[in-house]
Amino acid sequence: MTAHTPAALVLEDGRIFRGAAYGQEGRTLGEAVFSTAMTGYQETLTDPSYHRQIVVQTAPQIGNTGWNDEDDESQRIWVAGYAVRDPARVPSNWRSRRALDEELRAQGIVGIAGLDTRTVTRHLRERGAMRAGIFSGAALGSDEELVAQVTASEQMSGANLAGDVTTAEPYVVAAEGEKKFTVAALDLGIKSNTPRMMAQRGIEVHVLPLSSTVDDLLAVNPDGVFLSNGPGDPATADHAVELTREVLGRKLPLFGICFGNQLLGRALGRGTYKMRYGHRGINIPVIDVDTGKVAITAQNHGFAVEGEAGERFGTDFGAAKISHYCPNDGTVEGLRLLDGPAFSVQYHPEAAAGPHDAAPLFDEFTSMMSEAR
Repeated sequence: MTAHTPAALVLEDGRIFRGAAYGQEGRTLGEAVFSTAMTGYQETLTDPSYHRQIVVQTAPQIGNTGWNDEDDESQRIWVAGYAVRDPARVPSNWRSRRALDEELRAQGIVGIAGLDTRTVTRHLRERGAMRAGIFSGAALGSDEELVAQVTASEQMSGANLAGDVTTAEPYVVAAEGEKKFTVAALDLGIKSNTPRMMAQRGIEVHVLPLSSTVDDLLAVNPDGVFLSNGPGDPATADHAVELTREVLGRKLPLFGICFGNQLLGRALGRGTYKMRYGHRGINIPVIDVDTGKVAITAQNHGFAVEGEAGERFGTDFGAAKISHYCPNDGTVEGLRLLDGPAFSVQYHPEAAAGPHDAAPLFDEFTSMMSEAR
């Protein structure tokens, strides 16, 4: 933190929070959201689903464990900006290679520290996630100028962002040990730990670009298809939805997480909507409708599928149901096709920083592929 360099977090409703520059000095614009995760800030920063978002950390102390070279969820930091309260002066962890603010500067990420993140969070809970900007150093101007820059920026509703984060070329993550299955994974912003967890179960994962056709998927001779997490508004993802419908029509086993849950929802005829402030963190409860079992989950989504817990509905591919929901607000957290091998969840079973309650969903996917053979 550069204590002598002033900075401001400016929200589109005119609210301004003052602090000090953290990471890169300058200007950044995005949607202000908050994450309730107490750990795993490196995974948060490198999660492609945070593309074009300014993340406010509710945990007051950030950066204690520094930055290592093993925990990245992608090739770079994707957040548009970073807002923290009390950054660690000196990191302390045996795996740390450098300080967090050093890594933010190296990747050009504009941040702000020393602001009251609890007040910012309460404001976003009451008013909803909104467009924002972080300004520091020479980028600072009058309040009116800064608010005008924020209100001139793009909205998250209607944003088609998955194409920004998808892989340019297909690549393969080999199975660990004996290869049992082949999966075609559509990359909408996939996290590194997802193919890693499938590989641990004997799955060879072919990660394919968003632009892939159904023939590209079928060319790898998959036992199943995976739809990854990713950023943006699912209402814009028409190509991926049509691809999902092609897979469903062929009765290939299908598993989707996060953005993939919304794509399956759309493919089954459900609408999606923008949430007030979304779910972001690693401590969010989800209830399985069939068993009543509660899982504590990692989540990162600002859009959701329309529906009610336990609801059954007809689709072009047979009967389906809302299989999981969040008891905090009733949000749909999972879908299941009853007349075909397809299911999805809105949360992250691959959460590297924890919790790991939902990890068995990958075992369920392998069982589904076994039964389909």
